[in-house]
Amino acid sequence: MLTKKQRDILMLIINHVEDTGIAPSFEELCHAAGLKSKSGIHRVMSALEERGYIARLHNRARAVDILRHPDGAPYTPLNLTDDVSNLPDVADISPTPKPSLQHPSSQHPPLQEMETDHSVIDIPLLGKIAAGTPIAAISDASNTIPVPEHMLGKGEYFALTIEGDSMIEAGIMDGDTVLIEKGDTAQNGDIVVAFLDEDDEATLKRLRRKSHSIALEPANSKYETRIFGPDQVKIQGTLKALIRQY
Repeated sequence: MLTKKQRDILMLIINHVEDTGIAPSFEELCHAAGLKSKSGIHRVMSALEERGYIARLHNRARAVDILRHPDGAPYTPLNLTDDVSNLPDVADISPTPKPSLQHPSSQHPPLQEMETDHSVIDIPLLGKIAAGTPIAAISDASNTIPVPEHMLGKGEYFALTIEGDSMIEAGIMDGDTVLIEKGDTAQNGDIVVAFLDEDDEATLKRLRRKSHSIALEPANSKYETRIFGPDQVKIQGTLKALIRQY
């Protein structure tokens, strides 16, 4: 899911590309979105790239490839026709993969099978990390995910689905489900769910405190670290484990 601002900017890009054949400049996006500063557009573009909706060549102007529509469906240019003759029949599609549990300690950590001889507890599954304030939704969460009780401590937990590749070097991949221990504090170096007041969104990043500022570090060298004032970031929980489909 995208925030309203991210969805609006993505639609401006899509409409401009389909009308003109080229991506809009930051100045054009600022004018179309009614913004005064290009820094806001830069943050939104970085978020869209991180979540896999666009791809950019950072040293070239207007070099933007649209990858997905705001609803997550793959984007197909209007002048491209698809050959559907070779698509697999529904009967040939593989069944839903079996889940496994692992700790996000490395890029390719060993998988640990979910054990069936332990008690399980249902953890609220609040959606994708890219959208909104997940903590506020806990009391209304209708989806849950079963987790072996021995994997968790005594705290309160919730789960979120990862969207994007900004943490792959920490072993956290697109589509993984992360288990978060709810809390508003974290240690320096922890991977946290942080809510950003200015952008009205939540993100999963490594927390670094530097003097009077907070740095949210991705674990992917193609993305940049973002720096915030201490009153701009609200910690909502700390990463404890993840579930991966394979």
